[in-house]
Amino acid sequence: MTTTATTLKGQPLDKTVLESMLRRRMFYTPSFEIYGGVSGLYDYGPPGCALQANIIDIWRKHFVLEEDMLEVDCTVLTPHEVLKTSGHVDKFADWMCKDPKNGEILRADHFVEDVLESRLKGDKEARGEKVEEKEVDPKKKKKKTKGQEAIKLDDAVVKEYEEILAQIDNYNGEQLGELIIKYDLKNPTTGVLPTPPVAFNLMFQTSIGPSSNLAGYLRPETAQGQFLNFAKLLEFNTGNMPFASASIGKSYRNEISPRAGLLRVREFLMAEIEHYVDPEGHKKHSRFHEVEDIELVLLDRHTQLSGQTTVKKMAVGKAVKDGLVDNETLGYFLARIHLFLEKLGIDQSKIRFRQHMANEMAHYACDCWDAELLTSTGWVECVGCADRSAYDLTVHAKKTGAPLIVRERLDEPKIIEEWETVIEKKKFGPFYKKDGKTIEAAILATSQEQRETLAKEMEQNGKVIIDVPGVGDGKVEVSKDLLTLEFRKRTENIREYTPNVIEPSFGIGRILYSLIEHNYWTRASDGGDEARGVLSFPPAVAPTKVLIVPLSTNQEFGPFTRKLSQKLRAVGISSRVDDSSASIGKRYSRNDELGTPFGITIDFQTVKDGSVTLRERDSTHQVRADEDKIIAAIQSLVNGAKSWRDIEFELPVFEAQELEVR
Repeated sequence: MTTTATTLKGQPLDKTVLESMLRRRMFYTPSFEIYGGVSGLYDYGPPGCALQANIIDIWRKHFVLEEDMLEVDCTVLTPHEVLKTSGHVDKFADWMCKDPKNGEILRADHFVEDVLESRLKGDKEARGEKVEEKEVDPKKKKKKTKGQEAIKLDDAVVKEYEEILAQIDNYNGEQLGELIIKYDLKNPTTGVLPTPPVAFNLMFQTSIGPSSNLAGYLRPETAQGQFLNFAKLLEFNTGNMPFASASIGKSYRNEISPRAGLLRVREFLMAEIEHYVDPEGHKKHSRFHEVEDIELVLLDRHTQLSGQTTVKKMAVGKAVKDGLVDNETLGYFLARIHLFLEKLGIDQSKIRFRQHMANEMAHYACDCWDAELLTSTGWVECVGCADRSAYDLTVHAKKTGAPLIVRERLDEPKIIEEWETVIEKKKFGPFYKKDGKTIEAAILATSQEQRETLAKEMEQNGKVIIDVPGVGDGKVEVSKDLLTLEFRKRTENIREYTPNVIEPSFGIGRILYSLIEHNYWTRASDGGDEARGVLSFPPAVAPTKVLIVPLSTNQEFGPFTRKLSQKLRAVGISSRVDDSSASIGKRYSRNDELGTPFGITIDFQTVKDGSVTLRERDSTHQVRADEDKIIAAIQSLVNGAKSWRDIEFELPVFEAQELEVR
């Protein structure tokens, strides 16, 4: 949705200027650009790669290391049968419609959203209200479109549109088609109605091997590889429950109309966690008490279904207690996700957790919350946290016969009394022939109550009638020589169960772009030039930590520059040297755009006594001390042990070059 986007300092955010800076400084660039490019595909340049690597490093420490997770790296190529079983072949789709006049392919929910927002914008203009312009894809600017007239809408219509937009993710294809017809939603480019929405599977299909006999797909998520390795991971973990696996890797989705830069791409990096938990323990978490007081901004499904987007701020402990968040493990990970995003430097006023509505829930999920970040494009899902119940392990076990279960020795033996079915397989198969397996499955699926009734029926009549959809008229007669129903008592020393799964899933590219927007601002230039962009990344996240700046091209500075660079790298601090002939101010300004938090100046005083100045990016303040003290200060700043205020208190402030730097 359209938003009034602001910078870190509250200034209006000019997305065109920001994106120009990001491409100029090569954070990212369109792939195959000299060939015209392909929408939805991007390459990361040096600062983009470093920023992504730092995000992943923090993610690993925050989750894999701190939670003692088992990391795996699984193949991208996935056989058809695996994704057919998981449900992705049949259900992993978005709704697509087509403009019959120019052939343009449109994602149906985005099309409805865009047209209704455009009408609401026209209504505001007609009422004399100020309207924030929505960002336009530069590639789309050349198209001739019929402009949205400033037409005042009835208040009731405005409310209707707002209610639709509040629950836009909840509509299925048929409902989206009805909205297009009901509100006469025409493509602004051509002025005609698009065709009815149809499902479009988002997976990239391929074939594996030279014969092309084995159909496959590029994986749409990393999760399936983790599920298929569950039994081995459980054994590696010496059978202990609960535990979590984790994976970081590329996934692929053939997006219908990717137009939002890094926010909607066809190839992207995911970091996913599968936390396996015993369903009989009410999905409690042993560390929940550590996070229960953390407050989250929540937008629940009931609020959305009422046509509202009003959020409530609530401690995660209360949210779980009140049943708003289903269980402790789900609540625990929502809080941990919040802490991770805060650690990265995400603006805390631009984050909310939105609960999925029924129609938008993935086919495998029974509850799901998204961590959404506010950007110039609107609220963007960056992390999904789903309760997948036992869906995946169950369907893969059923398909393959693999025991994807936990066997747990009971402290006390358990006496179980129940009705059991005994099928005379030597007679059963030949008697029912091709329908035998279907009928057997129907018998095994009967409940205890049904078996008790069937046992009485068998005793009275010598036969029973079983409901078997798809066989004959749906009713099958089974005689007592083929089936025995007995009430038996048995002792269990081992409990077998299929774990439930809580899955936090992180879109690294979306987090990366949102982080850039949240930390971007502009600093006025004293010389009256154009305002300079600054990226105020936290030191741990910043692509490069230190800029080394010799005062001039004087050859005396060379040995000091090389020595300092080597010392920084030896302690794991990334640095760059800018020994160009530009002024110190310009050199610092260039690196403020890259988010470099600290700068060291080597001058003639350095040649005399070995001391250097250390400049902090956001305040532009400087301190001066000997080389070793400055390096120690930088280390403490990067690892979070100290703040810049602490360093200013400990080391002498230096002001001689302040005018030159500003």
